[in-house]
Amino acid sequence: MGSLEYLLAAIDELAIARNVGIPHDEARMRYALRRNTVSDFGEFTEVIAGYYSHHVSHCVMHGGYISRTEAAGRAKEILEQEYRRQGGNIVSAFNDAHDGTNGGLRLVLDRLAEALKTESVGRYIRDAFDRYVEPNSWEQKVDIMRQFIARFGHLLSSSIRANQPERYAQNHEELIRSYVDSLKRTSSIFRRF
Repeated sequence: MGSLEYLLAAIDELAIARNVGIPHDEARMRYALRRNTVSDFGEFTEVIAGYYSHHVSHCVMHGGYISRTEAAGRAKEILEQEYRRQGGNIVSAFNDAHDGTNGGLRLVLDRLAEALKTESVGRYIRDAFDRYVEPNSWEQKVDIMRQFIARFGHLLSSSIRANQPERYAQNHEELIRSYVDSLKRTSSIFRRF
């Protein structure tokens, strides 16, 4: 089996689900809420920090500890980014959690969980590329990028230049980001539970 086949096996939808998606979904399902709203921003911060710590300790650090301040800050950053995509911000997330609108606190935590899962899928795919694409063989990197684009080009962003595989041979971040985005659109890995 050649490098491309190993790479493709590692980033197969079932492999990603087994190694990344399922653990993230199970971490989300294990976190119980007493209610679907919060009374104020302080409680909102405590809940999202607690959830972030729970999720990261189950899926990223496997039992590790993250400080409350770090967890709160990171959770707020992620929610700010996620809500900004729909024209909102962290205040919009708080309002949903406070008022119970748009699914309330449950959906705020779902968005946080999905963002954490997406980050992990990206890291998993990046690691697969690093393992199966030899960094010191320019010809192999260009050839694998050419084959990868030929196979998944129909799923990738229109900004990916199919006729320029050498563009991605040295730095495949744009290609990986485009592939993760396509998985989010088409894959059952990212379907809501």
